[in-house]
Amino acid sequence: MTAMTEPITARGTSGTIVFDGAFVHIQRTGMSRLTIGKGTKQIPIDHITAVQFKPAGALVNGFIQFTLAGGIEQRSRAGSQTYDAVQDENSVVFTRKQMPAFEEVRGRIQGALTARLGGQPTAAPDVQTRMQQLKAMLDDGLITPGEYDLKRVELLSEL
Repeated sequence: MTAMTEPITARGTSGTIVFDGAFVHIQRTGMSRLTIGKGTKQIPIDHITAVQFKPAGALVNGFIQFTLAGGIEQRSRAGSQTYDAVQDENSVVFTRKQMPAFEEVRGRIQGALTARLGGQPTAAPDVQTRMQQLKAMLDDGLITPGEYDLKRVELLSEL
């Protein structure tokens, strides 16, 4: 079991995250209480398999999202990630001004996840996995078709 540490808190537009070293607590605030529900959700750090972080920009909010073992994930269409995150019980949306607190929470959680793995870095993804990630980046509009083609050729050369 992960040792308890000094809790860290980040308040966003759709909720508040408190991380105490053993659990991620998500408490809903504002309008999200109507769509997601009231109360606090506690996620044991040992159940988190991934942390997705989308930085807030000048015109759009960002979010932090937790992937859980056995969870059913749905891919968001390009341009609708933040909107979908508002409706996800394992996500909290934040503004650009609130982002530093969420970056700190993300760092602490990722540190705990790394410690859980014994401090060992995970193996580099194989070419097939990297190709799938590259395609997802193209689909999400994070890279251009030209950038996709260049990187795809590079990855195929590793086979």
